[in-house]
Amino acid sequence: MKSNELRSLYLKFFEEKDHAIIPSASLLPENDPTVLFTTAGMHPLQIYLLGEPHPAGKRLVNSQKCIRTGDIDEVGDPSHLTFFEMLGNWSLGDYFKEEAINMSWEFLTDPKWLGLDPNRISVTVFAGDEEIHPDYETAEIWNKIGIPKERIFFLPRSDNWWGPAGETGPCGPDTEMFYDTGKPLCSKNCKPGCSCGKYFEIWNDVFMTYNKTVEGNYEKLKQHNVDTGMGIERTIAVLNGFDSVYKIDTIEPIVNQVKKLAKIKNEPSDEEYKAIYIISDHIRASTFILGDDKNLIPSNLGQGYVLRRLIRRIIRQGNILNIKQKFLPILAQIVIHLYKETYPELEQNKDFIINNLTTEEDKFTVALKRGLRKFNKILVEKGIITGEDAFLLFTSFGFPLEITSELATEKGIILDLETFRKEFEHHRELSRKATAGTFQSGLADHSTRTTRLHTATHLLQQALRNVLGNHVEQKGSNITTERTRFDFSHPVKLTESELKQVEDLVNQKIKEKIPVTKEIMTPQEALKKGALGFFEAQYQSKVSVYSVGEFSKEICTGPHVENTQEIGKFIIQKQQNIGVGLMRIRATIED
Repeated sequence: MKSNELRSLYLKFFEEKDHAIIPSASLLPENDPTVLFTTAGMHPLQIYLLGEPHPAGKRLVNSQKCIRTGDIDEVGDPSHLTFFEMLGNWSLGDYFKEEAINMSWEFLTDPKWLGLDPNRISVTVFAGDEEIHPDYETAEIWNKIGIPKERIFFLPRSDNWWGPAGETGPCGPDTEMFYDTGKPLCSKNCKPGCSCGKYFEIWNDVFMTYNKTVEGNYEKLKQHNVDTGMGIERTIAVLNGFDSVYKIDTIEPIVNQVKKLAKIKNEPSDEEYKAIYIISDHIRASTFILGDDKNLIPSNLGQGYVLRRLIRRIIRQGNILNIKQKFLPILAQIVIHLYKETYPELEQNKDFIINNLTTEEDKFTVALKRGLRKFNKILVEKGIITGEDAFLLFTSFGFPLEITSELATEKGIILDLETFRKEFEHHRELSRKATAGTFQSGLADHSTRTTRLHTATHLLQQALRNVLGNHVEQKGSNITTERTRFDFSHPVKLTESELKQVEDLVNQKIKEKIPVTKEIMTPQEALKKGALGFFEAQYQSKVSVYSVGEFSKEICTGPHVENTQEIGKFIIQKQQNIGVGLMRIRATIED
């Protein structure tokens, strides 16, 4: 089975079960500073899981682009990926455990759909702890379906609890389905969740009944939700009997091109396979991040820093494989070709992707040369490379630790990694203190202050368009309880006079006590009525349109204040140029 076939089957199955198909959200979360990237299909739906009505209804299904970097060090083995697609279906206060489990089982085992052998499926359920009771109800449902008790495993929170996506938000116990690959048990304790490869996780039903608060408490949600997930890459590997996700149809062409570039004709060594897999995964992740309509570029901060690290890791692994030519654009074009039908934004943003990969490859190639010169200079002067030297090379020259370590080994030097790690931890601790508060709870917690700031951001965008012109378009926003950050298209910094005009106009609209209203309509109707909307690839068949009187009209998920007088005084704190034709304004509100 091919990836496109699985995706189509899944969407068709749930569409027949009265689910509305919604598009994949951006990889760059909107108004949620609790995470850097969209990590799961439920992430963009958090406000609906908390009770906000979804324009498409209570039953939803889609395929969501995801980035997870929590286990990036594991990438290079046959199963871990940084970028992946997650198939998901949701019940927003509609059906619950029994119906969700029955639908999962039907799709997995019915010959009309995947037709997996029911006797090779085992399941896990939440074992409970001091905070939440064991999920006996789910175990009974599985037993009634036909899973014998010996194939139902109760596992702890670390295995069978999902969420929240950030520090706060919707979460709950889950039940996971595992397929027996036929490998022998690795020990008498071998069971689903074991890393030996016998059991392969293929589905996850999350029963979202709780909301984790800032204080760390678990409150019952006002509605019962179901969040289901099935990773396309892993499932395709299982369905085809592959022992590696890197053999599936959307990754193998990249792997083959890397081998070709590295001039590897025979079976690669374990080290070569690891490098090939890292390159193949990271180029997919980098291409999709750059291909997002929000035009994120590599940088030394936040999401841009993650992107830069991914790209530099590709170049480093290419160095290990002795690839001499520039190769990132070659691989990116394969990714674009493989996914352009499903994710047309990749083809639309092709020039942006290629240009940024080329620029970053050029920059890091120079950095590697500079780092190598500094390494040799230190070696001549000291006759050794210390942990402090390795840290200097890392922070000042962008020289990866593994390169320093490899070069030291070649010179017969044992690198003091412990000192490097201490220096690194000290540096990271200082960084955390400097950015304390940056990743506190975001709009997903529906706090009054973030809601006020969200509405103020709508006023800000319209004020910018009034003062500067209609070329101003939103390129991203980020809202914490302290401030709003708004990125937009404009060629130069605003003058002091322009900034004051924008700030005064926003405050004028706040003083006018304008009602904020919401309508549900199609994206086409919304745009025809003059609503602003700049991320059309993500729009569903029905969207929410929020209007601030006659002043502002935008396609948006909400939530918003009911009247502008609730916002308070609007204050622009600073502006900065963040790229060619891109500006950023930070602003806050006072009571």
